[in-house]
Amino acid sequence: MGIVEKIIERAKSNKQRIVLPEAEEERTIKAADKVLADDIADIILIGDKEQIMADAEKYGLKNIGKATIRDPKTDPQTEEYAQLLAELRKKKGMTIEQARDLVTNNKLYFGCMIIKTGGADGQISGALSTTGDTLRPALQIIKCAPGITCVSGGMLLISQNKEYGEDGLLVVGDVAVTPMPDAEQLAQIAYCTAQTAKSVAGFDDPRVAMLSFSTKGSAKHEVVDKVVEATRLAKEAHPELKIDGELQADAALVPSVGQKKAPGSEIAGHANVLVFPNLEVGNIGYKLVQRLGNAEALGPILQGIARPVNDLSRGCSVDDIYKMVAITACQAMDAK
Repeated sequence: MGIVEKIIERAKSNKQRIVLPEAEEERTIKAADKVLADDIADIILIGDKEQIMADAEKYGLKNIGKATIRDPKTDPQTEEYAQLLAELRKKKGMTIEQARDLVTNNKLYFGCMIIKTGGADGQISGALSTTGDTLRPALQIIKCAPGITCVSGGMLLISQNKEYGEDGLLVVGDVAVTPMPDAEQLAQIAYCTAQTAKSVAGFDDPRVAMLSFSTKGSAKHEVVDKVVEATRLAKEAHPELKIDGELQADAALVPSVGQKKAPGSEIAGHANVLVFPNLEVGNIGYKLVQRLGNAEALGPILQGIARPVNDLSRGCSVDDIYKMVAITACQAMDAK
């Protein structure tokens, strides 16, 4: 069974309630139908019910009737959500009128309010919205997980080279959100990426390598110092976390190189989680592996939010959304 199939099976084992606020978008409603047909999650669609059901008929979808459909313009909880949002944001100057406008006319805000009040476990958007649009209500309403101050993006890289990671599977971060993390933020990214490795990839034993162009002092530079400090902070905050750095990529992945460059390290040569020193390196690195190494990339998976809220590419496919529902459901199980 491949990693995607394992993620889907785990999602099925403990069904979560996932909000799809872009329900009037063709790919989203088709993905929702497939999720419901396969019984992967309970789906909450946001939008005009008549429009959604008309679209379902137009596309020949047979399972949308199993979804919960909520229209912010007529929903009996809209005013409750507006009052709560105004309270949450009053220190930022939000008025009740502004809060009403947001929960009534911005489906992503409405969806996050459903999660905030315990009515759902996660949300996915981005087929129509930007990353900023997806993150803004999540950070304002759901906020970061305890002890976390920065959001990051994890990625599952599935390589044909089975000798690396866990049978060819690596979890990497940050590839999507925080451009230049400081040492404290990088330590948080390491912890969050290890949690993604557990909740989504199913790793029993995440082994985290903090990557650099240096291995154990082979080069001197302030950017290396940041990685060393981040490793120290991560160990201090999470003593149970298996982590080492700074390590070059070959020292992290190849046992013979790891033994030579970092003798005595339990991570060197055996890493299954890779943490990049900054977003530029991470984004370029995973895309090179994807294109030149013919690896499959799943994600990005947003990390560090108290309840999972994930972002899609606006060029996503129905299958991308389907898989992200399963990923978000797996995250939600461990966020409770």
